[in-house]
Amino acid sequence: AADRQRNDGTAIYMDYNATTPLEPEVIQAISEALQDAWGNPSSNYIAGAKAKATINQSRENVARMVGGKAEDIIFTSGGTEANNMVLHTAVEHFRRSSRAAGQREGHRNGSGGLPHIITSNVEHDSVKLVAEHLQKEGKADVTYVPVSKMTARVEVEDVIAALRPNTCLVSIMLANNETGVIMPIPEISQRIKCLNKQQERLRVLLHTDAAQALGKIRVDACELGVDYLTVVGHKFYGPRVGALFVNGPGTRTPLYPMLFGGGQERNFRPGTENTAMIAGLGKVCFLLRMRAVFNNKIRFNSHYPGSDILPNTCNVSILGPSLQGWRVLSNCRKLLASVGAACHSDSGNRPSHILLSCGVPSEVAAGALRLSVGRATTKADVDAVVEDLRETVRQLEEMD
Repeated sequence: AADRQRNDGTAIYMDYNATTPLEPEVIQAISEALQDAWGNPSSNYIAGAKAKATINQSRENVARMVGGKAEDIIFTSGGTEANNMVLHTAVEHFRRSSRAAGQREGHRNGSGGLPHIITSNVEHDSVKLVAEHLQKEGKADVTYVPVSKMTARVEVEDVIAALRPNTCLVSIMLANNETGVIMPIPEISQRIKCLNKQQERLRVLLHTDAAQALGKIRVDACELGVDYLTVVGHKFYGPRVGALFVNGPGTRTPLYPMLFGGGQERNFRPGTENTAMIAGLGKVCFLLRMRAVFNNKIRFNSHYPGSDILPNTCNVSILGPSLQGWRVLSNCRKLLASVGAACHSDSGNRPSHILLSCGVPSEVAAGALRLSVGRATTKADVDAVVEDLRETVRQLEEMD
């Protein structure tokens, strides 16, 4: 329990599935956005343009983290709103599709009656209570597929067996918040895609709430094969803001707003954007992607609680016996950087005394790279450098 004390009186926090503290870089990103990007993103003056650019960059970062495109990301207040939006969309899409089908064919495709939703009996309340509400109000039928008492997973065959001609949505979480069990989303997706190829039936949409999985396992919406995926920032060291991945919102995949107002988020989720929190979410997604690229072999040497850092400077080590900073840089095809201050370049291949003085272990400091960006650096440049480093690391590890 969180209130248990160590012998020295320090509490030990072990409730990270509930919420996580902010990464120092995330705090920095939020602070900078509050100071520099305070304008309305819909305005044309400098502060507004800065806010819009910050949001666009964050959208790119979130998209890359989940294997999507920037246009697939809709920012929300959190996971609860994102999940509500999915269930609302499924019911509304069924209503509109049934009406159109009825006008054309007189319901010959069997999609008349109430929309049918399939979910599990272990979902978060932001799915469970919405489904119960829709059922109570007579707006939808809901099947709660029980998890196996042997595996604690939703079994694929049980989901498929629950499908009806009027099933419009399957919503199964990616990982359970209490047991940690990972659900078979790719397998469910494969079966549903086969059924969706049948022209005579209504398309079944697939949603997964990935709140507990992000930051812990690889999450790629395309590999999972889902239409919707819920992102919750505070579950992986980001702020309390969320996002919804939609595979081609309004084109390939339906999405209907629950709110109406100023037209933000392409009218899918109107309301003046919370720029600072979105900036924080974008930052933590970028950090997560960096760690994923290098298989948790990365150590940021600029993380010091309570200290701010320059926004253009990143000191990072890629851990491994053959990955000394000088060796990595000498084998990179594109990246031009250094292992420390240029004026100290005559110190040979010894670890930076500055990093050692800051408490960075010698073996970590030996792999340090100092990356600093400038006015001419673009997002494409950063992506190219990440790919260059990944390929260089792969080659060096294969050589050894």
